[in-house]
Amino acid sequence: MPKRKGKDSGGGGGKRHDSGLLAADKSLGQNFLKNPAVVDSIVERAKLRPTDAVLEVGPGTGNLTVKLLARAKSLVAVEFDPRMVREVKKRVEGDPRKHRLELIQGDILKTPLPFFDVCVANLPYNISSPFLFKLLAHRPYFRCAVVMFQEEFAQRLSARPGDALYCRLSVNTQLLAKVTQLIKVGRNNFRPPPKVDSRVVRIELKNPPPPVNFVEWDGLVKLCFNRKNKTLRSLFTSKKVIADLETSWKTFAALRGVTSETPDVKAMVEEVVAQERFDGKRPAKMDQDDFLALLVAFNAKGLHFT
Repeated sequence: MPKRKGKDSGGGGGKRHDSGLLAADKSLGQNFLKNPAVVDSIVERAKLRPTDAVLEVGPGTGNLTVKLLARAKSLVAVEFDPRMVREVKKRVEGDPRKHRLELIQGDILKTPLPFFDVCVANLPYNISSPFLFKLLAHRPYFRCAVVMFQEEFAQRLSARPGDALYCRLSVNTQLLAKVTQLIKVGRNNFRPPPKVDSRVVRIELKNPPPPVNFVEWDGLVKLCFNRKNKTLRSLFTSKKVIADLETSWKTFAALRGVTSETPDVKAMVEEVVAQERFDGKRPAKMDQDDFLALLVAFNAKGLHFT
């Protein structure tokens, strides 16, 4: 398995300093959350119920684990580092509630997610995006996820049109979920301190989900945010985009059994972006409704994004 760089909510499972503190494994980029007040705050913000099944990602040596175990009906903890798995086992040895805990050693991106009501995660920064979208796609629906991310990444999740951090990640996440910023966690709360601060957010899926083909939606949004400060006309009338839309039109026509000649795609695009709602618009300042209306307008012309 590849090495992971990021944070850890417990300690370490390897060497110990002379002082007795568990040493971070630099090869894994481990940074241990050392402030118990932050741990308590994360647990409180999860608002667990006695009937909850909880998924914990990145338990480390179990600082969060033992507190989650005290409040949940069941807990599945997924940990990448086998040394940490051993530390958690030691941590819960003798705990009368340890039968509630299932420990899985593995890569969370490759591990099928179990049923859960609440997810609590303190994971490596470099898997933030794929883990987030694995959560957003997970079914059945869960009540919420309380996740610690790098601060800038967390802020992007709830950035609004016109914000400097507003991006494809913002639009896609907000299409599928409500994101609430909870607490900022300064770098000095970790040992050793990482180079950036962290932030804890709550993620709640929209149920039912919006009636949108996400693959096509993402194709449109990705194109828009390649040059988010350009006008829609400038973006969509470039030679490459027109060529891609022509190819897409032929593909969809073939799937429908249509054999007519390819229409003037550029003229069709010009008609869409000239509409009053889109004339002069730039993706950096468009909201969810704008992107949805744009996708509907293109689809009405038989133009699709993949």
